[in-house]
Amino acid sequence: MHVRPGFRPRRLAAALVGLGLLAALPACEAVDVAESGDRTGATSEGPAPVAGSALAALDALEVKGRAPRTGYDRDEFGDGWVDTDRNGCDTRNDVLARDLTGETFEPGTRDCVVRTGTLADPYSGSTIAFRRGQDTSDDVQVDHVVALSDAWQKGAQAWDGERRVRFANDPLNLLAVDGPLNMQKGDGDAATWLPPANGYRCAYVARQVAVKAGYGLWVTQAERDAMAGVLARCPDEPLPAGASLPAVGSAPDGAAAPASYADCAAVRAAGAAPIHRGEPGFSERFDGDGDGVGCES
Repeated sequence: MHVRPGFRPRRLAAALVGLGLLAALPACEAVDVAESGDRTGATSEGPAPVAGSALAALDALEVKGRAPRTGYDRDEFGDGWVDTDRNGCDTRNDVLARDLTGETFEPGTRDCVVRTGTLADPYSGSTIAFRRGQDTSDDVQVDHVVALSDAWQKGAQAWDGERRVRFANDPLNLLAVDGPLNMQKGDGDAATWLPPANGYRCAYVARQVAVKAGYGLWVTQAERDAMAGVLARCPDEPLPAGASLPAVGSAPDGAAAPASYADCAAVRAAGAAPIHRGEPGFSERFDGDGDGVGCES
């Protein structure tokens, strides 16, 4: 057994985790927000959004009806987990390495294939021991926080294949979580499923808002109401680190380009590296050698 001591390069602050292979499952029953207490303190108008908060970003999301699911297939978002950041490891193992603690790796895999580790599961609040194996790997799954099927019905049908693959492997939209809860969620949005751990709901909804805003996806009215109900309890909840919103006045064409990136880690997390001068989000600080290409390695 080989332990990768002190390794954290792939632990991007931009994401948490999720298994999109299960995104095609039917949505769960609608969440009774009032019963769960997530609307406590909310009014018909809601609290005033704090600048830069998830609640403020939610106000900017387009509200539309859900498009037909016709044509959806997991393969529309690529053939499983791929290596979009070109670090030699597939996205699932990148996420496991980021979100587990005390992880060990299969020998001979260049510290890519996670063998064991411990997950502090955000959805349940419990601790789960992960061990790679035919009967145990599914105990921890990688969840698409915004499910692939949900994205398909709210804008992703119009994307090209490259954009969909990027979305399916974006660390911002991925979290390692309890496997059975991920299966329970299916392709549900905030109106039909929320994590059982009440203390994590604000961060969960904030991440969904960040992903939808960054990619130009819309929300249904029921979904928006559920999100607003959760965020009413935490009106200053920030967007997750590494989230990039569209430039003001830009019209989403299936996936809005970010106005800026904080650093090269954020560029790589968005699948935009290397980034060239003139492309949305380019900054001269990314181009150390002045050749017009940033975040090359």
